[in-house]
Amino acid sequence: MVITPRALNRTTLQRQLLLEREPVGVAEAVRRVVGLQAQHPGSPYVALWNRVAGFDPGDLDEALSGFELVRSTLMRLTLHLVHAGDYRAFREAMEPTLRGSRLRDPRFTKAGFTAADADALLPGLLAYAETARTGAELREHLVEGRGGPVEAVVWRMVRQYAPLWHAPTGPPWSFGTAQSFVTAAERPVLRDPEASAAGLAVLLRRYLEGFGPASVADMAQFTTAPRGLVRAAVKTLEGELERLEGPDGAVLYDVAGALRADEGLAAPPRLLAMWDSVLLAYADRSRVLPPEYRQHVIRVNGDTLPALLVDGYVAGVWRPVGGGIEVSAFRPLTAADWAAVGAEAASLGRLLADRDPHVYRRHDHWWVKGVPAAESRVLPS
Repeated sequence: MVITPRALNRTTLQRQLLLEREPVGVAEAVRRVVGLQAQHPGSPYVALWNRVAGFDPGDLDEALSGFELVRSTLMRLTLHLVHAGDYRAFREAMEPTLRGSRLRDPRFTKAGFTAADADALLPGLLAYAETARTGAELREHLVEGRGGPVEAVVWRMVRQYAPLWHAPTGPPWSFGTAQSFVTAAERPVLRDPEASAAGLAVLLRRYLEGFGPASVADMAQFTTAPRGLVRAAVKTLEGELERLEGPDGAVLYDVAGALRADEGLAAPPRLLAMWDSVLLAYADRSRVLPPEYRQHVIRVNGDTLPALLVDGYVAGVWRPVGGGIEVSAFRPLTAADWAAVGAEAASLGRLLADRDPHVYRRHDHWWVKGVPAAESRVLPS
């Protein structure tokens, strides 16, 4: 079966709850979209506002404070928000990548630490963090266990490798600059190839449910797992998957019997969060992000700007400014498009007003450097 580019776009948006806001709870929404990028603490709130009908940010506050949803370093070595029930399998899936990238990083080893040193310190650290601890307290605990200084880079690598959850530290977005951590309630099995392989199979099946159909390259991009491990995991799932032919002839996999959206479905405008997963979960991002706009949205240091979707595809970027939401369109939009985007901007403005009206202010330098817009408007919020 061949799937057209537009059907691929619509299926992706449907599975990511971006075709229609769904009347589901925040925990169920996060499970359905697999996880949310969470480098910026405000982004999961904006992401769920885009996806959940009648989204109440207080519901996310509650899910985070109760550790029903948890924030930790996972896919692509970045902070993600995932359901607590998914964390163990996802972390076991990411074990080879996290261990190799964190404990064998030249900066880590140059500081005089080895993977064996980290392994020796980890049990005591996790026992100490059974109760939430500040970053400073955990670093000092490492100093005591090491019997000597622990450089900042070593602490950073250890905390990103260790199965720690970020503990909420308060408003406006639950997590602030004063970081706190707690040991995962259900600890993953580390340094076990069988557990990692089983976890990767779970993660990839869930990925296809939330982002499929997708290629092996897409799956590797989403996870940063080596392609060989991805292919092996796909092989173990063969009985649960079906193969399709993508628009460029690539082999795509999907969960057998999964519903795929009709290419004729309408796609309303959306004001995506910064680093929204739908822009980062594929090797071939053209299903949502036109290639000619990629460098305008995904900047040289990896910053992925808050993007505007029109008819299902990225058509610009946005940022909060005094008086509203500034939308910079990369191509001319119709009057109907601007009216629909204006309604979204007004709704988003209400969400931000009670939290932080200038949520992404420290990234304004990208606009100072110049956004290649065909037209920019400040839409009242």
